[in-house]
Amino acid sequence: MTVALPASRIADPAQAPALRWGVLGPGRIAEAFATSLRAHTRQVLAAVGSRNAARGAVFAERHGIPAVHGAYEDLVADPAVDVVYIATPNPFHARCALLAIEAGKHVVVEKPFAMDADEAQRVAEAAASRGVFAMEAMWPRFLPATDVIRQVLGAGSIGDIHAVSADLGEYFAPDPTSRLFDPALGGGALLDLGVYLVSFASFALGGLERAAPERVIAAGSLTETGVDAQVSIVLQGEGHRHAHLFTTLEARTPTSAFVTGTRGVLEVHAPFYLPSAITVTPHGGDAATVRFAQHRPEDALCFEAAEAARQIADGRTESPLMPLAETVRIMRTLDAVRAELGP
Repeated sequence: MTVALPASRIADPAQAPALRWGVLGPGRIAEAFATSLRAHTRQVLAAVGSRNAARGAVFAERHGIPAVHGAYEDLVADPAVDVVYIATPNPFHARCALLAIEAGKHVVVEKPFAMDADEAQRVAEAAASRGVFAMEAMWPRFLPATDVIRQVLGAGSIGDIHAVSADLGEYFAPDPTSRLFDPALGGGALLDLGVYLVSFASFALGGLERAAPERVIAAGSLTETGVDAQVSIVLQGEGHRHAHLFTTLEARTPTSAFVTGTRGVLEVHAPFYLPSAITVTPHGGDAATVRFAQHRPEDALCFEAAEAARQIADGRTESPLMPLAETVRIMRTLDAVRAELGP
């Protein structure tokens, strides 16, 4: 027996309605975001906000952005901006989102959405109260490859899901001056890399979309600056479903993922967050593989912007592909992992 794999239902990002975007925080991920929008969508980069005026001006010139604001308050007040993409350092995500929401702007907030679940909940409640769109910029959720996985799991092609295993490790030379190694800036493997793993587990184990894991087990080690260098996580969800996750700042790991069911296994080829291929192997059957063009993040972040633009144009305040309630539950799981790791 061979499983027939479906085609992706994700529309071309270039077809999404054009909105006017303001970028808060012109750093590395904002660079990829702006590049992706310009190359693959009709979205308009209308303004950039940075507390470093020179940095903002360079970013604006590179991406043809007409307005540069030296204060976040000025950007969110700009009438030429419809939606704000928040790419500031981690501890500023929630406060910048609240600032934009209070100004009546829609927001797309980089991961981690906030520093903890309570912050995330405040942002979700503020957006609901103001009637504006809010979404976590968990960009793998919006890719064509992810939609194929969504359909395979939804159709029961590998049966009832029992387990997910995934890893995500990158090597970063220890640098106490780097944001990644600074506790005050939300550094460490968990919030920068592990959040992708927990989000994937929540996506694959449908139970985690409705409730936080019934049990969280975690162990790890710290860098000399006190951030988590590596973390091993076991999540137990409904019906004794398990996720086994590992993240590290100390080595490049395979970055593959597997979803195991009662009728087969789904393999998400590396890197799982931007899959080159997906293979489904039924128990006792033949494997079926669908391949995807290998994209860089600069080619992939356009999908999250297109999703936001479509939902906003339709008058919706959330995306069904990354609902705020799930974002809050993922943050609560990360809080539980950090509690396991200790101070």
